[in-house]
Parts: sequence; C-alpha cells; structure tokens
Amino acid sequence: MKFSVSSSDLLKQLQIVQGAIASNPVLPILEDFLFRIENNKLQIVATDLETSIITSIDVNSSENGNVAIPAKILLETLKQLPQQPITFNIDKENFGIEITSSFGKYKLVGENGADFPNPPEADATDDISMPVQSLTEGISKTLFATSNDDLRPAMTGVYFQIDFNKITFVATDAHKLVKYTFSEEIKSEVMSNFIVPKKALNLLKNVLPSGEEVKVQFNKANAFFSAGDVYMVCRLIDSRYPDYNAVIPTDNPNVLSVNRGDFQSSLKRIAIYANKTTNQVILNIDEKSLTISAQDLDFSNEATEQMPCNYEGNPITIGFNAKFLVEMLGVLEGDEIKIELSSPTRAGILLPEDANDGEEILMLVMPVMLSN
Repeated sequence: MKFSVSSSDLLKQLQIVQGAIASNPVLPILEDFLFRIENNKLQIVATDLETSIITSIDVNSSENGNVAIPAKILLETLKQLPQQPITFNIDKENFGIEITSSFGKYKLVGENGADFPNPPEADATDDISMPVQSLTEGISKTLFATSNDDLRPAMTGVYFQIDFNKITFVATDAHKLVKYTFSEEIKSEVMSNFIVPKKALNLLKNVLPSGEEVKVQFNKANAFFSAGDVYMVCRLIDSRYPDYNAVIPTDNPNVLSVNRGDFQSSLKRIAIYANKTTNQVILNIDEKSLTISAQDLDFSNEATEQMPCNYEGNPITIGFNAKFLVEMLGVLEGDEIKIELSSPTRAGILLPEDANDGEEILMLVMPVMLSN
C-alpha cells in the first residue's frame, strides 16, 4: 500500500486527533494512529476507548487499506520536516512502514489496522445542530467549574440540558456553579439531557473548526459530534446530575454593581495576602463603597483596598474564595457585573449587567465562613 501527502497538511490533522491518545494506554495499539485509506481519502483515528477523534485528508493513493502507525515517532518526524510531499510505503505482510521525503528515508514498524478498536456507532440517537461558536462558548464558560472528585462522577462533567430550541450547560463542584443558556440558531426536536466528561470537552473545544455548524447526536451511552472533517465520539457519564436549581437562592435583596475589570484586579492583589489554604477575601459592602481585605495570621500579612460601587440593600460583610471569584470574573463578559447577596452564610450570585441576545449566564459561589 502506497500513498503521498503534504507533510504539513498531515501534521495538522494528526495534531487534531492526538489529544485522544492516553499517556498510559491500556492496550499498546492505542499508542498508534489508525490510517484508513479509501478512494484517495485518508481517515485518521485516535482513541483511548473513552474518547475517539476522527479526521480525514485527501491523499494520492494506489489502493485502499489500513495500518496502525506509532503516533509519537510519526509526529516528531513530521514536526522536523519543512512542508513537502512525502510518500508512505506500507508492507501489508509485516506492516513495515517506509516514509520517503526529499531528505531521505525513515523506517518504522506499524501494526495491523484490523486490530485497532472501532469507535462506537451512532445507533438510536437523538440529534441537535448549532453553530460551533455556540457550543465552544458553552463549554468555555462552564468547564472551569467542574469537579475533580471521582467519588461524585456526575460533577466531573458538564450537564447538557436540551429543551427543544434551547440548550443549557451546567457545571458545579459544590463550591461554585455556572449555568449558561443559549437559544439562538439551535435546531432540535428533542427534550433530553446528558453529561459529557471534562477531558472530551477540553479536546472538543480545541478541535472543532470555527465557522461551521456542529451536529450533536447522542444516545444513552455516547455522544457524537461532527463538524467539517472532524468527528468525535465520547462515552457519557452514566450518573444522575444533582438538582442544581434547588441550590440557587431566589430571594436576594442586596445587589452590588461594580466594574468587572477593576474588581478582578483588586481581588488578584488582595489574594496575595490571603491565607493560602482558604484564599479567603472579605467583602465589606455598604451604600457607596466596597472594601476588600484579606489577612494571613500565620505570616502576619494583610491588605485592604477600597473601590467605588453601587449598592442597594443592608450593609453586609461576607467572605469568598478569591480564586473562585477571579476565575468567574474572567469568564463573565462586559464592563459591569452584579452580585446578588442575601446573607453572609448563603451563596452569592454573579451576573453580567448586560447579557447578549439569546443567552443567559448565572454563576453561584458559596461563601467562606468568617473566622472572626
């Protein structure tokens, strides 16, 4: 089996799929890329059995066939080659691979492509379509709030809630929660929900081609994402998602409005002086000013800053984890944000002052109990 391809075009496609290869795979063949050639089209597959990414590229080929090629050595070779046509010659008897470039020849040993695990088929699926931009936006705005606690598997992924032409993305780790709803250009005839693992979403947002429409199909076990030449399959988290609406406080009489950038910068400075275990900063809020302070009693460090704000409600003193607030403010957009509060022991709600058309975002952060 023999085929020719541009070295840089091939490298680009391999870099799209390589994220699916695990660092310590359970089977040796999972360290390979599967190359499958059919009618001058090369399909490249990489998988860790949980997540598979498939992409394709045009090649000049004399015949159809498949082979598994060691990923690491192939990637390193292509990275060192300037753009040029390269030829692969594969011995179907022993899966020896010879790559020819204008500089010389490189030989390596592959494996039988027939032994490579096949990704799941999209059987009995529901499906929805949306712009790639909307999906990547939903992932980017929620992924940081997922949990790393394997004892609560549902919270280690992002919850997709589909309600016909509206989709809600939810992520929480019990300390913070993000709920992002999008309702523009969604094509769907289903009401359903599923949980996608964090690793798959991290890969997905980096490999989807911008400007395309993405088709999302899903059944009880897997989700299938396809856009342009990129196709990804991932196993869903089989677990019940907590009732997130129950933890969002609805009666919040105290409302703080503040400049997002200034507040974030102030928190970053003050956090330097906070206790490194709790990252606790204290917000002292009254009618005209917001005082942000932190102290680390172990090292006698403390810092205080004051900034202007608009505030409606009773004066309040409340503690938060600065790291969580800084993260959330980095994801929110717009110049001004609102923080809704009820008491020092109940969650605060962060909202943008002006949301874009067709989207809503709400962030919840649990307070850190005041030590004094």
